[in-house]
Amino acid sequence: MPLIVAVLLILAACSGVSPGPHTAPAEGKTMNIRLTIDGHPAAATLNDSATARDLAALLPLTLDLEDFHQTERIAYPPRKLDTSGAPDAAEPKAGDLAYYAPWGNLALFYRDFDLSSGLVILGRVADGDIERLATADRITIEAAS
Repeated sequence: MPLIVAVLLILAACSGVSPGPHTAPAEGKTMNIRLTIDGHPAAATLNDSATARDLAALLPLTLDLEDFHQTERIAYPPRKLDTSGAPDAAEPKAGDLAYYAPWGNLALFYRDFDLSSGLVILGRVADGDIERLATADRITIEAAS
């Protein structure tokens, strides 16, 4: 009997599908992502919000960026993201990756900003890579391997 249980446990462990590049973070988990900012790699994470999980389902993405109010770089994903359960507003800090629901754009903040209605924080860029955001023209976002 113990042998059968051991075999069943091994089979159960081996039958799981490893997450692919489009796998969203599981509920309550963060997801490591890799950014390529104008050809330079940068580490970042996505939180466990419905909006971040919806963005993760679109990865990999390559987007052109434009400056907005000398505070953030913005880009438009191919479709609007799910904001179910998102707070009504957020106060972004430099390094935050966010989604502005009213316009449907991603925002990568390189400066702190005031409380903004409709803004959903999705994750964070590693502190050492924030400076590069201020002048970035193009970004690729993909799941970290």
